[in-house]
Amino acid sequence: MPLSEHEQRMLEQMERALYAEDPKFATALEGSGLRTYTRRRVYQAVAGFLVGIALLMAGMVAKQVWLSVVGFLVMLGCAVLAVTGWRKAPRPGEQPGGGPPARHQGRQRRSMMDRIEQRWQRRRDEQQGH
Repeated sequence: MPLSEHEQRMLEQMERALYAEDPKFATALEGSGLRTYTRRRVYQAVAGFLVGIALLMAGMVAKQVWLSVVGFLVMLGCAVLAVTGWRKAPRPGEQPGGGPPARHQGRQRRSMMDRIEQRWQRRRDEQQGH
């Protein structure tokens, strides 16, 4: 169930207050569970890739084409898992959504027109300042 706008504002205020009060603690809390889960998934994919290599070699030695094909497919699947898991992993101190800490992941994306209007306003303000 998505949060209402009021609940999202309250949550963002609480997050900002936590960052203002104790930024070190807030940074330690954000995304650490996701980071360890993603790291573990990448390690499992690497182990699976090595198992795929072993199956591929065993199939070649035993002259069983089907075993080599299975080994190759295991290697391919694990490589895809490792790469996608590695890309999705948040950096230390980074919010899982990739944005600034005050942003909430569930917030709807602004429309393209809103972003264009904001850029136009920012450029106009910069030109007036110079």
